[in-house]
Formats: sequence, structure tokens, C-alpha cells
Amino acid sequence: MRATEYLLTRLLSRSTARHLFYGVLIGLALSLTTTSVVTYYQERRRKQHTPSFEPRPIELRSDEVVDGVTGLIGNTPLVRIQSLSNALGVEILGKAEFMNPGGSVKDRVALRMITDAEERGLLHPHTGSRIFEGTVGSTGISIATIARARGYEATIIMPDDVAEEKVKALLALGAHVERVRPASIVDKKQFVNLARERAQNFGSNPDDLAHPTSTHRGHLIPTASSSLVVTTTADEGLSDNALMSPKEEREFAMKPRGFFADQFENRSNYYAHFDGTGPEIWRQTSGWINAFVSGAGTGGTIAGTGQFLKSKKKDLVVALSDPEGSGLYNKVKYGVMFDRKEAEGTKRRHQVDTVVEGIGINRLTHNFELALPIIDEAFRVTDAEAVAMSRYLVHHDGLFLGSSSACNLVACIKLVRNRGWNNGERVVTILCDSGNRHYSKFWNDDYLAKANIPVDMGIIDLLLAEDD
Repeated sequence: MRATEYLLTRLLSRSTARHLFYGVLIGLALSLTTTSVVTYYQERRRKQHTPSFEPRPIELRSDEVVDGVTGLIGNTPLVRIQSLSNALGVEILGKAEFMNPGGSVKDRVALRMITDAEERGLLHPHTGSRIFEGTVGSTGISIATIARARGYEATIIMPDDVAEEKVKALLALGAHVERVRPASIVDKKQFVNLARERAQNFGSNPDDLAHPTSTHRGHLIPTASSSLVVTTTADEGLSDNALMSPKEEREFAMKPRGFFADQFENRSNYYAHFDGTGPEIWRQTSGWINAFVSGAGTGGTIAGTGQFLKSKKKDLVVALSDPEGSGLYNKVKYGVMFDRKEAEGTKRRHQVDTVVEGIGINRLTHNFELALPIIDEAFRVTDAEAVAMSRYLVHHDGLFLGSSSACNLVACIKLVRNRGWNNGERVVTILCDSGNRHYSKFWNDDYLAKANIPVDMGIIDLLLAEDD
């Protein structure tokens, strides 16, 4: 009897072990099969949403020579932000505009504005002409770089509270720098208005001309755009009925001119991105892109790039990244530039109240107006969030970026969380410049402490953990 019980127990044990073994095998098989099926359908879904493009081989450029410094502008790579992409389950891709020779996305704008002016006959190289611009720094550096390469002088007028590194870069490039107090756009002494005035008075200041032969006020040349100001030191041929011989026309064209670039209103800004940045992103992603995120100062980047990408893919999401103190977030969300917290008397009107430089503004430019119809979302980014993102990226990715780049990436997280994306969706943003122009303010912990802005990477951890 005991022997029989023993045999039954052994048989049951072996049977149980077999069942467990087969159960584990079946479980593993089902798990692997499910994973394969999910992977298959994800890949199939991706292919269905990816337009068909001719496959491109890896391009070897060892024997390619570009034409001067301007040949280096554009065609910047897209870089996957590993830490954010992995944490969110999506693809966060940054257009590495800090790799342009002038160090920022503004190289594209400066080149297009100057090239368009030359093609319209408003500027002629190596004639002693001078380009004027009002800027918080990056556009000025780009203009000074291209002006030097093309044979022009540059005068840059900027607020006196911008990062000192930008001033030093401009001076090193041979630009004349004029620093003024921050002021509202309605103030005649605001930096953009002063740049326009300096262009109108070109020639009256002996410093305008490399070899001054006169000190009279420049004469305005009619242009097709009301935003541009072009003046000449020539006296001849300025009347509407003046007739000049071909020789006189050549001599007239070779007289020194003053040119106010006006990045805020100049449509060349928009076209630099519609014809350049947008097509590059579309090509680099092979059309597989779900959203484009960008800040706005002049508005050219988000308008031009966004309009092009929307023309290719109507359901693409265009999102605005806006820092504290800027009115663009409210304009997109509520149709007004200021909310109750920013009413007159409680808000400084001389500048955007933020440590972020390069984006944020409290007026509507013509370029940004082109973006309003295509912006789907807007996200406000605090100084603390932008600072936290910059430190987070260095710690996790080795990326040393400037304030506007950090602001854009914070907005990427907010967009992904807002949309509930976690299935490999692609979000492209602009990495406007590197951190090496921001040592004295954005990357200065002592400065931030005095401004009561915390340096806390945990802020990004919390943003990434939301809704998990």
C-alpha cells in the first residue's frame, strides 16, 4: 500500500513538474509572440505614415569644398536627445543650429537678408557700405560674420543687459557695437528703432565710412518693402526723373550705402526658414514627423519652418515655446498679448522678464503674424524649467546648450505629455545656440541665485514623471 502511494506521489510530482515546465515554455512563447506582433504592427504603422522617398546613400564629403564661410551655413544635423526620448517613449530630435559658423540659427536669417538685398541691387559688396541691426546678440553676431565675409561693415545696437560674451564676439568680428538701455518698442531709444535711425542718418557720422569724404546725411533709396531702410551717400540720380548713363549708374551703385536689415519685419527672415530649415527637416526625417516645436523672437523660424512642414503634412502639430514675460503665449491661447497678472503697473514693459535670451517678445511682428494661422499649441516655460533643462542635458547627454534651446526642449516634454504620446512619435525642435554665449547669466549660478532662480534638475524629473 505504501509502495503504491509512493509511486502515485512520484508520478504526480513528475506530472506537476512537466506541467510547470510546459507552462513556462508556453508563457515565454506567448510573450515572445506578443512582443513580435506588437513590434510588427508598430513598424507597419510607421511605414504607413512615412511617405515614400528615394533611398539616399551615406554621402562622403571628403572631396567637397564649400565657398567661404557662408557655404557652411545650413544643412545642420538632427540629433536624437537620448535621455528625453527614452524617458518619454518618443523621438525628440533637435536641429543642431549651434553648428552654423556663427554659432546659431540666425546665420540663416542674416545670410538670406543680405543675399536678397544684393539681388535687389540694394547692397553692393566692397563699397564701404554698412549694415545696421538691432538685436539681443545672436543675429548681430551672424550679421557681423557674413558682413565681414561679403565685404561690408556692421553696426549692432543692443540692450546693455545681454550676456557679455555676445558683446565680446561682436567686437572680435570687427563690428561697431552700441549698447543702450532696455526700452519699449514705442520708445525712440529702443535698440531696433535706433538701428533704423542710424541707417537713415548713414553718412552723417564720420565713423560710418571707412574713408569718409563727406559728413552729410544719407539719402533714402526707395525699396519695395516699407520695413527696409537703404540710404546712399551719392547725390546724383536721386530724383524720380533723373536719367543716368550706364557709367553713372555703375558709379551710383558703388557709392557707400547704409542698410537697416530689420530682422523683425523683413520677410527674408521667413523665407530663410521656409526655403531652408523646413525642407531640411522634411528631408532628414523622410517626412516622418509628428510635431515641430519652436520659440519665437522675430517669429521667422516658427513661421517659415512651420508653414513649410504644414504644407507637406496637414496634421503636423506646430507648437510655440514661450518664456516668462513674453506675450506670445497669451496671443496664441487667448487672442491677447497680456493677461491680468501682467497688467499695466505690475509688469516691466522695457524687456521680456526672463533670463532666456533670443526668444520672447511683447509685440506682434509681421513674421510672427505669418505663424499665427498654423500654431496649434503654446506652452509657457518658466526660467526655473529652462535652467533645469540645461543642466539636465549636460548631466545626461553631454549637450551644452543655450537658454532658448533649453526652453524649446521643455516645451517638447509638455507637448508630448499633453498629447499622451508614448508610441515612438517624432517631435523636432530647434537647438538655437550653445551655452558658450551664456556664461555670465544663464550659466552663472551666482547670477541665478541673485535673481532667485533655482538650479534644480529635479524639475525635469518631475516633468518626465507626470502621468506615469
